[in-house]
Amino acid sequence: MRLHLVDGTYELFRAHFSKRPSHASPSGQPLKATVGLASSLLALAHDPDEDVTHIGVAFDNPIRSFRNDLFDGYKTEEGVDAEILAQFDLAEETTRALGMVVWRMDRWEADDAMATAATRFAGDVAQVRILTPDKDLGQVLRGTHIVQVDRVRQKLIDEPKLLESRGIAPGSVADWLALVGDTADGIPGVPGFGEKTAAALLGAYGHLEDIPLEGEWTVAVRGAPRLQESLRARLDDARLYKKLATLVLDVPLAESLEDLRFKGVPRTAFAAWCAKVGAREGFADRVVRWAP
Repeated sequence: MRLHLVDGTYELFRAHFSKRPSHASPSGQPLKATVGLASSLLALAHDPDEDVTHIGVAFDNPIRSFRNDLFDGYKTEEGVDAEILAQFDLAEETTRALGMVVWRMDRWEADDAMATAATRFAGDVAQVRILTPDKDLGQVLRGTHIVQVDRVRQKLIDEPKLLESRGIAPGSVADWLALVGDTADGIPGVPGFGEKTAAALLGAYGHLEDIPLEGEWTVAVRGAPRLQESLRARLDDARLYKKLATLVLDVPLAESLEDLRFKGVPRTAFAAWCAKVGAREGFADRVVRWAP
C-alpha cells in the first residue's frame, strides 16, 4: 500500500498558471484552475507508476493560518489573483467528486495536514509519497519510506537525496529555513546566510540554537565573524522564523487510514460535477477507476 498526500493548493495554482486552455462554467465563471486540478488528480489516480491505493488532498482555505498571528509578514491572500481565490471552495468540491478525502485547513496549513498524516500513517503503509515541492516538507522525510515527489520536475526527494542536495538532515530543515528564509511563506531569514553557509553550520551543529555566538566555529565559512554578529543580533527573530517553518504533526485529522483508501471515482458525483463546470466532451473518458 502507498499513501499519497497531495498539496491541493499548489496543484490549483499550478493549473491556473499552466499553459492549458482557458475554461469557463456554463454561467461564465473562469474555471481553468479547477478543471486543471481535476485533470491532474485524475492523472495521478490512474498512473500505474504511482500505484495510488490511499490518498488525501489538503487545501489552504483560507490562505491565512495561526502563523499570521505570530508574524505580520507571513504569507496572506494579498496579491493573489481574485480569479483563483474564487475557486478555492469549488476546488475542494471537485476533489470530493473524484472520490478523494479533502482536508480543509483554516487554522493550520495544508503542509501541516500532510506532515501529520505522513507521520501518523507511515508505519501502516509501504511508502508515503508527499506531492509538493515545498521545502518545509523535508523535515518529515524518513529514509526512502516518507518521500517527496515534485511532479513538475519529475524528481523524487528522499532523506539521502535531501542530504546530498542541500547538505542537511530532516531534523535541521526548519533551522535551515529560518536562516536562509522562505520567500513562498514570507519568512525573511537572517541577513548574510546563504544556503550553503547555513547547511555547513547546521551540518556541524544541528540546530541554530546550538551555533556558537562567541568564539570560532568548528566549520570554516566565509565571513564567519560577520555572520556570527548577524545571528547574535537577530537570534530572537531566527527562533521565531524556525517556529514558523516547523510543521505541526498533531493536526486533528478525523480520517483513519481506511478512510483514505481510493476506491475509484463515484459516477453520480462526478457526472454532477462535469455538468456544473461544463466539462468538455470526452473528459469523463479519462476515468479508468470507477467506484463500485
